[in-house]
Amino acid sequence: MTDRARRIPEATVARLPVYLRSLAELHDDKIATVSSERLAEMAGVNAAKVRKDLSYLGSYGTRGVGYDVEYLSFQMSRELGLTHDWPVVIVGAGNLGQALANYGGFRQRGFPVAALVDASREKVGGYIHGVPVHHMDDLPELAADLGIAIGIIATPASAAQEVADALAAAGIRSILNFAPTVIAVPEGTSLRKVDLALELQVLSFYQEHRDTEGV
Repeated sequence: MTDRARRIPEATVARLPVYLRSLAELHDDKIATVSSERLAEMAGVNAAKVRKDLSYLGSYGTRGVGYDVEYLSFQMSRELGLTHDWPVVIVGAGNLGQALANYGGFRQRGFPVAALVDASREKVGGYIHGVPVHHMDDLPELAADLGIAIGIIATPASAAQEVADALAAAGIRSILNFAPTVIAVPEGTSLRKVDLALELQVLSFYQEHRDTEGV
C-alpha cells in the first residue's frame, strides 16, 4: 500500500467514485470547469468536504474558476486505479451470479468479468452471457492465468465463508460479498459487502415512519 493510500481516509475513498460519476456527467455536457459548490451539490455533500477530499489528491482548484473537469477526472481515475482493467471472477452461477455476469457496466468501468465459478459440475463447461463457467477446484489456476484481481461472492450465505477462504487461498485479495452474511478474510484482504435486504430494511424504517407521521 502506498503512503498516499495510507493517508487518504476511508470515507474519502468511498466518496471519490461519486465525485467521478458527477465529473463524467459534466464532461458529457461539455462543461470544462466545476466549482466545489456545484460538485458538492451533485454528490450530495457539503462544499467544505469536497475541498478537503480533493486536497488529498493534491488538487486545490483555482479561486474564481474552480476545478478543471478533465484533469480532476484523470486524477481520481488514477487514484482509484481505473487507468487499467481489473479482471473479476464471480463465484456462484445462480440467478444473482448470472445477473451480475450480464451487467455491462462492469466492463465499461474497467472490471471485465473473466469467469464464473460454481460448485456444480452440471454448470461447468458452458457459457452464461458469454462468460465461461468453471469449477471451484479450478479457481487457483484461473486466478493465475487470467490475472484475477477481484472476486465477487454471489452464493447462498451458507457457502460464503468457504468461498471467501478459497478466494484468499487463490491469491485474490479484493472481495465483494453479496451473500447476506458476515464473513472473515485474512489480513491484507480488502472486503466490501452489498446486502440488498439490509438496504431494503433501512428504507422500510423511513417508509414506516413516513406513513405514520401525523397519526
